[in-house]
Amino acid sequence: MSTLALSSARFPQRFLPVVATFAVFVVTFGAGSVRYENFASGQVVANLFVDNSFLIVLAVGMTFVILTGGIDLSVGAVAALSTMIAAATLNAGWPPLLSIVTVLGSGATLGLLMGLVIHHFEVQPFIVTLAGMFLARGLCFLISVESVSITEPAFREFASGAITLPGDITLTYSVVIALAVVLAALYVLHLTRFGRTVYAVGGSESSARLMGLATSRAKVGVYVVSGFCSALGGLLFSLYMLSGYGLHAVGMELDVIAAVVIGGTLLAGGTGYLLGSVVGVLVLGTVQSLISFEGTLSSWWTKIVIGALLLVFIVLQRLIVRRQV
Repeated sequence: MSTLALSSARFPQRFLPVVATFAVFVVTFGAGSVRYENFASGQVVANLFVDNSFLIVLAVGMTFVILTGGIDLSVGAVAALSTMIAAATLNAGWPPLLSIVTVLGSGATLGLLMGLVIHHFEVQPFIVTLAGMFLARGLCFLISVESVSITEPAFREFASGAITLPGDITLTYSVVIALAVVLAALYVLHLTRFGRTVYAVGGSESSARLMGLATSRAKVGVYVVSGFCSALGGLLFSLYMLSGYGLHAVGMELDVIAAVVIGGTLLAGGTGYLLGSVVGVLVLGTVQSLISFEGTLSSWWTKIVIGALLLVFIVLQRLIVRRQV
């Protein structure tokens, strides 16, 4: 047996997409460091998290859903609805804590309703979450057709707050919240019965049911998680924009799906890692930073590059699945 074959046998193929994602991140960031002065600074790395903290939270929820073999097209619209609810309630004089609880409860409730329809009526997740997307986006414009600026002093103070790290590197509180969500999700996915059931449902729902696992609870639960993360991501986005608007986060669901798939989660379900999704978000952020540093390229080049990467990783996933069959 050749050395290459031995190394391939020792290295589990399920880790290959995640390793490939990390390699792409290193290569793209390295290319920026060579081409642009100050690109390799600590603050640029920090800004990848600052500018994409809401996307990281959305990717966490989407990872849960895709691991079961589902999809959630409503995340961008729910995030936009969350910004509108937050802006409207805060400007109406609600205490910030009550406003936040309302936003998170609304997102989780929408996720629950979609999950129940998907499970009990056996409707394709694509159709149900598409309907949820239109519903959430429509509710935004029932609140207001214009952008609503958030004027609540405590909210604005929290949004402008920052943590200073050694080397004068600053991080916003949104980054801390996003990383806390990632840690909590890692615990749930890998150290709880619910998380193991999520993986089992994506691998083979019938086999998971025969093993006595609560497949119904997992199938509905992942949409509750996604709805909650969408609402929380919307709150972080409102901290970033300091406004609520029905046209916020248009197309963001596609960015989230791209990040999760580029991060190595199989669209068929059953295989994937949350940290891979986080790295996938960082890849998207790095591409955007490269184009910003270039200065002469249109922002649409971001979509072109991400589309090419997404195609490459989908082909890579199919090759891995075929070798495992």
